[in-house]
Amino acid sequence: MSETAKFELDGQVYEFPVIEGTENEKAIDISSLRGKSGYITLDPGFKNTGSCQSAITFLDGEKGILRYRGYPIEQLAEKATFIEVSYLLIYGHLPSTKQLNDFRISITRHTLVHEDMKQFFEAYPAKAHPMGVLASMVCSLSTFYPESLDPNRSDEDKDITIHRLLAKLPTLAAWSYKNSVRHPFMYPKNKLDYCSNFLHMMFAMPTEDYLADPIISKALNTLLILHADHEQNCSTATTRVVGSSRVNLYASIAAGITALWGPLHGGANQSVIEMLEQIQNDGGDVDKWILKAKDKNDSFRLMGFGHRVYKNFDPRATIIKKECDAILDKLGIDDPMLDIAKKLEKVALEDDYFKSRNLYPNVDFYSGIIYKALKIPTEMFTVMFVLGRLPGWIAQWKEMIEGGEPIGRPRQVYTGENERDYVPIEKR
Repeated sequence: MSETAKFELDGQVYEFPVIEGTENEKAIDISSLRGKSGYITLDPGFKNTGSCQSAITFLDGEKGILRYRGYPIEQLAEKATFIEVSYLLIYGHLPSTKQLNDFRISITRHTLVHEDMKQFFEAYPAKAHPMGVLASMVCSLSTFYPESLDPNRSDEDKDITIHRLLAKLPTLAAWSYKNSVRHPFMYPKNKLDYCSNFLHMMFAMPTEDYLADPIISKALNTLLILHADHEQNCSTATTRVVGSSRVNLYASIAAGITALWGPLHGGANQSVIEMLEQIQNDGGDVDKWILKAKDKNDSFRLMGFGHRVYKNFDPRATIIKKECDAILDKLGIDDPMLDIAKKLEKVALEDDYFKSRNLYPNVDFYSGIIYKALKIPTEMFTVMFVLGRLPGWIAQWKEMIEGGEPIGRPRQVYTGENERDYVPIEKR
């Protein structure tokens, strides 16, 4: 007999089925609650509400577990490429050699964007934030590919749209940066791998080429894998809800980008750099700012330490710390801000105050340091997050479409005025 949950409301008992996931997660299916009882549940921020059943990502914050399609993030970050992980997320299984080669070739063939799109970039002011530009440009792709407007077309048509987006996003992201500094756009070099090609479009100039150091490309590959999906966070949930209206993939992803833009979501690593700049501008006395962080009456908080989901440790931070150390060692950078970051890291890993509160350096702390070391502008940090998160958003959208999920439509508890009569303006 299947397990059920019983609610007693107004003296009447209602039964609802209990759903159990493959990792023994349990949920009460209350989809019929309003129809049976007239009641709804209230859960601000949806912190305790499951919006879907998904087979893509498993996350256990208490145990520090993150798996894509069952594969531990530690194994994928060490052994896989970002393109391979993208295939895994989107199609549900690791690709064969042929499948991976076909996937990579298909993406390579779509890296160019329509020349008319250059006029869009030129219309933006130099100070336009790259995230705003990128969201607009991704949405505009749907106007160049009208066949993508119907998300229920054949699997082949759907795959072409997916591959186009994976291919063109690095180009659009790099060009968003180039536009902000008014440098000439650099076209993709398809002989390069995904990460090296993006770095080429970011940093090459017509008069001088740019070839990324293998250590840098490897670190970027790892970062993109670590950010590729993270269950039903704000931007992922946004992508699914917007897509539930059956709007095209480009528009759904543009919505995810704008959700990620918010400082409470994708801007965490940018906040790390801003914090380091604040400490540096104050003279660089780390001990002073550590005391401020410990003072409960002080509004200062260390950015990039601890995590709202991972209660004991962030498995992604353990992985990316190695890449961060390798890059700083390889580049031999002499930067006072990075010295401050190293001191903060040492305190957080050794000080009992931080250890007892699980205020460990998280993935945003290390990714911020890496991007700073690579001379990626701070306003581009969230764009880098988009590059990594794209395959996860696509996988979530694809799962939602193919699962025939209904349009998202949350309820509310109305707290406004009761019915009242309109009063003519002369009598108010």
